[in-house]
Formats: sequence, C-alpha cells, structure tokens
Amino acid sequence: MKEKTVTSVPKPREHRLPDVIGWRELVGLPDLGLPLLHAKIDTGARTAALHAHKIHTLTEGGIRLVEFLPPRIAKGKITPCRFPVHDEREIKNTSGVPESRIVIRTTLMIAGRHWKIDLSLTDRTKMTFPIIIGRAAIRRHNLLVDSGRSYIAGAPEKRQTHKKPTRKDAI
Repeated sequence: MKEKTVTSVPKPREHRLPDVIGWRELVGLPDLGLPLLHAKIDTGARTAALHAHKIHTLTEGGIRLVEFLPPRIAKGKITPCRFPVHDEREIKNTSGVPESRIVIRTTLMIAGRHWKIDLSLTDRTKMTFPIIIGRAAIRRHNLLVDSGRSYIAGAPEKRQTHKKPTRKDAI
C-alpha cells in the first residue's frame, strides 16, 4: 500500500501594519544620555549621523575608542561620551563629498520602540537638526515615513513639550 505524503500548508504570515512616523520626529539615544532629540528622518540618506565635536580616537586596553561631545539638549554642561569605535567609513556629506567618519553602534528609540543602529559622528553645526536618521537605521523595523507629517510618533518614554528647532538652537 502506498503511503500518503502529508504536506504542510504554510501558515499565512501575519502582516502587522507599519508604525507611521513623520519626516521630523523626537528620538532618544539613551546610551549617550540623550533622551530627546529633534531628528530629521531622511530616506535619501543611508547612514544616521549625529552632531558631535571634539571627536578624537584613542586606544585603551587594545580597544579603539572615540571620545566626543554630543549636541547640547538643554542649558548646562555637556557630558563627554566615550564609545568603542564600531567602524570608520567613507560617507558622503550633504554636498555629496565623501569624508572619513567614525561610526559607533548605539540604541535608537523612536515610535515607542528601540534597537541598535550604526551612527556616524560629524559636525552638523550648520544643519537644522542635530541628528539625521537614514534608511539603514529604520529598514526592517516596519516603519512608514509620511513625508507630509511631523512629530506623530510621540516622544520616547514620555511626552514632553518642546519647541520646534531652529538652526540656532538645534546644536
């Protein structure tokens, strides 16, 4: 007698609707002590970039580290950051010119969720936003960017009232 072959029917994949975020959002970088930053979500940019100054690398115990000052988010002292260097890459700046940048791996908080991202460090003094979130940081996280809306995901952790940034107070 011939045995019947049982084939399993694949379960239909559950498709969760994406979380919608605006082209401007409040994000957090808790590993850097930055609970709220005004960010530009730019799907035209590949890598996320954070404004930093006094960037320098050092080696300690055989580990390459980077020290830098993050953007000021409130009046008062800026606390220096020290992180392991994840990578050093040629990244095109806003003018399209490649420049060598230090990249760290850190936690991004947005839309009530968090995950690790690669974050390049650069001088964004002349930019409106202290951080830009590129497509690599949001890919595979089921987010949809609504280019016609802003600040719709809410603040990480708790909602706080913030004025919209200007070039002067973004850094």
